[in-house]
Amino acid sequence: MSLIPSIADNANVVVIGASGGIGAALTEQLANDSRVAVVHALARADLEHTSPSVKNGHIDITDEQSIQAAAAGCAAPAGVDLVIVATGVLHRSGEVRPEKRMLELDARVMGEVFAINAIAPALIGKHFLPLMGRGRKTVFAALSARVGSISDNRLGGWLSYRASKAALNMLLKTLAIEQSRTRPDSLVVGLHPGTVDTDLSRPFQQNVPGDKLFTPAFAAGCLLRVIDGLSGPDNGGIFAWDGKSIDY
Repeated sequence: MSLIPSIADNANVVVIGASGGIGAALTEQLANDSRVAVVHALARADLEHTSPSVKNGHIDITDEQSIQAAAAGCAAPAGVDLVIVATGVLHRSGEVRPEKRMLELDARVMGEVFAINAIAPALIGKHFLPLMGRGRKTVFAALSARVGSISDNRLGGWLSYRASKAALNMLLKTLAIEQSRTRPDSLVVGLHPGTVDTDLSRPFQQNVPGDKLFTPAFAAGCLLRVIDGLSGPDNGGIFAWDGKSIDY
C-alpha cells in the first residue's frame, strides 16, 4: 500500500528533522510505503530507526557544510524523489518564545527563529534541489504554518515566528520558480500540518478543540496524501493538511 502513488516506484526519499514528532511519523510511514526504496532519516540527534529501508544520518541545519555533506550522502544515480523538511522552532527552554506584543521583540531571538525557520530550509533547498530526479514528479516540501500568511493575520503577535514563516513561504516560491526552469516536473511547496501534539505546540494547546489537535501519525498521513495530490499548477504554493491552499 502507498500513500504516494504519484511518486515513482522505488523512490529515494529524505526526511530532515526525523527526530521530531512529525518527522518521526513521516519516517515510519514512508518506511512502510510500498513505493519507497530508501528513507534517509536525517537529524542532529542520534536516530534509532531500525527498518531496513531507513538510513539514519546526521544533519545540523544551522551549518551549511553539514547540509552539504548530508545531501551528498542522499544522492543517487536516479536522483531523489521526495524531500520533506520537518524542522522548525517556536519556543525553546524559556529563552525563545512567541512574542505577545512588539515590546517583547529581541534581535537575538528573532535571528535564531529566522535561522531555523527560513534560512535553514533555503540552504537545504540549495543543496538538495539539484539532486531531484528528472523526467518525473518529484517534490521538495517544507513545513510552514498558517500564521505565516500575511493576508490571514488578524490577531497579531508571534512576530518572529509569523515573519519567519512568511519569509519561508517567499523562499519556497522563489526556489520553485528557479527549479521549474531545469526540472519542470519538480515541485516545491510549503505544508501546514495543523496543530499537532508535539513539543513545538504543547505549551499552546489549551484553546485547541480536541478534534483539531492531531496526532503526529494523523498529520503525517495527511501531509503525504497532500503531496501525492500535487501537480504542476501547485508549484510554489502553501497547502494545509486537508489539501486546501493557503494565501501568502
